[in-house]
Amino acid sequence: MNRKKTILVFIIKCIAIPAAAVLILFLLNIPYREIDDAKYMDMWNLRMLGNQINEVQIANVGSSHGAYDFTYDKLTEEGFSCFNFGSVSQTYQYDLALLEEYGEHLDKGCVMFIPVSYFSFNNETVNETEAQALSIKYYHCLSPKNIPDYDLYTDIVTTRLPILSAGEDLLKLLPDFSLSLKVLAAEEPPETGGSDEAETASTKMDEAAVAVFAQRAAARYDRHFNNKENLFLPEREEQLLSLINYCKEHELTPVLITTPFSSYYNNPVPQDFLDRFHSTINRIASDTNVNYYDYSHDARFCDNLTYFSDSDHLNAEGAAYFMEIIAEEVPQLREVLDE
Repeated sequence: MNRKKTILVFIIKCIAIPAAAVLILFLLNIPYREIDDAKYMDMWNLRMLGNQINEVQIANVGSSHGAYDFTYDKLTEEGFSCFNFGSVSQTYQYDLALLEEYGEHLDKGCVMFIPVSYFSFNNETVNETEAQALSIKYYHCLSPKNIPDYDLYTDIVTTRLPILSAGEDLLKLLPDFSLSLKVLAAEEPPETGGSDEAETASTKMDEAAVAVFAQRAAARYDRHFNNKENLFLPEREEQLLSLINYCKEHELTPVLITTPFSSYYNNPVPQDFLDRFHSTINRIASDTNVNYYDYSHDARFCDNLTYFSDSDHLNAEGAAYFMEIIAEEVPQLREVLDE
């Protein structure tokens, strides 16, 4: 009798302990999903499609050059429906996946800007680990049928039970017991000299800012060009062609465009690369009968650092100015605005 009781207790423990662990896991997963969701804030705007935003007339896809360089605040205030599908390091493959998922919210004839950057025919990501980490965010905004190289396990540990891949983020579930010291006494402002001294200080700050800008430009160039065996991968060109074909099949108006870059980013780029880059784009534009607009070396931007947040991304002021320019100089956009 005691032996049977021992076996029964053992069986109960074998069931109860894993069940309790699973229950705890599910309970922890509920609050952690909010923490995990916050990591993908750049994709939250997709939730507005079909709700606050419908029948989009002007849009763009693209990597960070699309995400940061296209701003539609003014056009939205004027009553136009606009949307930015751009996201950091986003490839044409994911551009297409997003359109396949959300294309029903685009108006017929919608102008679709497709940025073409120096790294567009290669990878902006520098290794496979980084590429995989970036791809995870699309599990939060795409259905399985539209996710390139969909993997069920990745889906489970990133969207269904993200607690399983929390790692150090799991500590964020703990209460914050950290104490911070507050400085009660106000710091005395530094003494200022005459106007000449102030002007000299301002000049030094400007020179320091430019030096940092140049340093970051070198880092961007290194990321996009160095240690890459092939800067023109055939599959990237095929993905761009598929994206263009999707636009045409769904009565959208694709427009190829290279956004403004600063001279600090342009200067190190070899001429033979630029020749092949433009030759590739012009060939694609010709073969598909799509217009291409190149603002990479536009004199209105290149040497005006006040328009840039770094060597190849516009800041808010620069993006607004860029939108004003293409609204006047891109006929396909002008046609929509004049309707």
